[in-house]
Amino acid sequence: MSTNDNVSKPNERAWAPPLPDVALAVGLAVFGVIGTFAASQQGQPLRRPFDAGAAALVIVAALAVTWRRRYPVLVLAVVFGLTLGYFVIGYHDGPIWFPLIIAYFTAVLLGHRAVAAIVGIAGFLVVPWLDFLLRDGQAPSGIALLALAAWLLVLFGAAEFARTRQERRAEAVRMQEGEALRRAGEERLRIARELHDALGHHLSLINVQSSVALHLSEQLPDQARTSLVAIKDASKDALTELRSVLDILRQEADKAPRFPGSTLAQIEDLASQARAAGIDVRTETHGQVRPAPYAVEAAAFRIVQEALTNVTRHAGQATATVRLAYGERDLTVEIEDDGRGATAGGAEAGSGKGIVGMRERVGALRGELQAGPRAEGGFRVFARLPLDGRDT
Repeated sequence: MSTNDNVSKPNERAWAPPLPDVALAVGLAVFGVIGTFAASQQGQPLRRPFDAGAAALVIVAALAVTWRRRYPVLVLAVVFGLTLGYFVIGYHDGPIWFPLIIAYFTAVLLGHRAVAAIVGIAGFLVVPWLDFLLRDGQAPSGIALLALAAWLLVLFGAAEFARTRQERRAEAVRMQEGEALRRAGEERLRIARELHDALGHHLSLINVQSSVALHLSEQLPDQARTSLVAIKDASKDALTELRSVLDILRQEADKAPRFPGSTLAQIEDLASQARAAGIDVRTETHGQVRPAPYAVEAAAFRIVQEALTNVTRHAGQATATVRLAYGERDLTVEIEDDGRGATAGGAEAGSGKGIVGMRERVGALRGELQAGPRAEGGFRVFARLPLDGRDT
């Protein structure tokens, strides 16, 4: 139910017209009624007095402008029809022209030039002749027709100029975004090369040396052999993780990985690594397990990884519990241990570099993080990650 709510609200906002357009339409309606009434007091010949019909046509034409951006062609047709009907009935000249001018300009601005040209030609051929055809008035003069034609061409040209400038600005923005993506891609490749050259060599060396030590030193105490096995396995997993990160960095921005290695499915692997280092780790999962957005899964994985690393480094002989709880709207991650707690770098107050990294990850998803010592001893990390987090 919550998912439907989250989806429907943006759609409702998308259908709602912008407030400036609403304000413009209301202003045109008020100005149109007042201006039309004032024009009716001028005593124009062959004109029908101001009445409710005139007010209704002016108001509807003005309010139609509200939807000019979403339905430019339809709004132009409706406003032109209302304006034509207004003059066919024979009401006084007045502000009824303003909604038509705005609808005409908007149609050209949004690229509907052919429709705007047809409306302009139709208006030029019909409106000036209405008094002559319907009310025995005089035919329009040549000067009046030339002035109307020039006015229509100027309006069309101004709208076309504005449309061209708008397209150029949009193209400039697209070029800037493309350049930014290109530079970001180059930076990702540079980082990938640096990571490969700097970390890959050392991790491979650690893995090889620990394997050699295990092979040559069969008489080592069990505790030493356990430590070497943990080092060997951890370096091997780190190399796998490094290759996964390098693959991600080398991918293009529009091909973001959907199934990276560091996800919640690998939480048990983290627990196994901590057990190999001498920590008793228990994992618990609550709620309905389901796929989460990549950003959420990656953040949860890194939080558990950093928390267990801190337990291994600082807690001594300890028992740690990792809890994952799937809620309706969020995923909560909790890691507790009963060890002696962190003793270096201010980590016990939640200010260590690892904790800072956790806060950054959680903050990017608009979640919350709590990290600090427990009253009964040990350390606790708690993170709440919204399941609608940015999947980037």
